[in-house]
Amino acid sequence: MNVKGSSTVATGDEPGDGRRDRRGVGRMRILIADGDVTGRLPLEALVSDLGHSCLVAHDGDTAWTLLAGGGVDVVLMDWDMPGLNGRELCRRVRNEPGDRYVYIVLTTELDHPEHILEGLGAGADNYLIKPVDPFSVQTRLVAAERVAAVHGALAVTQAELERANLELLEQSRTDGLTGLGNRRRMEEDLNRTHARAVRVGRTYGVALFDIDYFKLYNDHYGHVGGDETLRRVAATIDVVVRAGECAYRYGGEEFLLLMPDCRPTDSIFITGERIRQAVLDASIRHVARPSDPPLVTLSGGVSCWTPGSPLSLLEVLEQADEALFDAKSDGRNRVYAAPSVDGCGDLAPRGAVGVALK
Repeated sequence: MNVKGSSTVATGDEPGDGRRDRRGVGRMRILIADGDVTGRLPLEALVSDLGHSCLVAHDGDTAWTLLAGGGVDVVLMDWDMPGLNGRELCRRVRNEPGDRYVYIVLTTELDHPEHILEGLGAGADNYLIKPVDPFSVQTRLVAAERVAAVHGALAVTQAELERANLELLEQSRTDGLTGLGNRRRMEEDLNRTHARAVRVGRTYGVALFDIDYFKLYNDHYGHVGGDETLRRVAATIDVVVRAGECAYRYGGEEFLLLMPDCRPTDSIFITGERIRQAVLDASIRHVARPSDPPLVTLSGGVSCWTPGSPLSLLEVLEQADEALFDAKSDGRNRVYAAPSVDGCGDLAPRGAVGVALK
């Protein structure tokens, strides 16, 4: 709860320092809500004597404003307050979402025991019979401190579990070897991007890359060396991609780049060529390949979807895969584009080698 507008002033030491008073009760911030001064003043004196910080409300509406402001540990409330009565205030407190638990003690007259059951049913934790005595107040506050400590520990545990779950979710969507998005994340993002593109009419592009002669690389350098090269290539791609673009390990030695909300004038082909050149410039040795240069290189195929296109997501990927196949068939270390698709006419035609970017 976080509502401004408190019209009362706290008395006593500020809460939260973790110290305890001479009677072993931890310091808490306690709200006393009672419209009757003869019932309120003794409680104020007892609470202050026990070393707690004390807030005072003369009616239920003011009590709610103070509670909504946050920071209250315990509320001692009278059943028959002006404005919101004890039952209504209990229900409001319990229905308000929040991590902090407020311990509620209901105060009532001895000749109205039915108020106790009604109050407990509305969310009160305990009760006091007026006129209150110091021992009864102190025992309620000891119980309140213990309950608050349990709820605080549960809140910490819940927060830790939520953080752990988020970390596990992130790990489940990340390729363990390269650190790029894995197949699961790729499929989620592709489906989301395609659905949004269809809905709002935006262009997106995809680029598929394959490390050239990677089997020969593994045969020569071993799988440990192959894994290291996969990591280096992935790191190079990750550095080159621009804001909004996402890179994934497609599988094996293949990678995919997703370019959401791109425009034809941005040249999807040039983006793919930039990545190819970056990997070449990384100068990762590959002496086992049968053709020059004796370095690790990429072949790539790019495609795009534009508003009004009849292509499905699968067909966009298939076009990029076909362009990749042609690039590898024509000598590798090059990027080819799929046939022009509804406005992607800036793409280099299949069969053309892109100009290397330095």
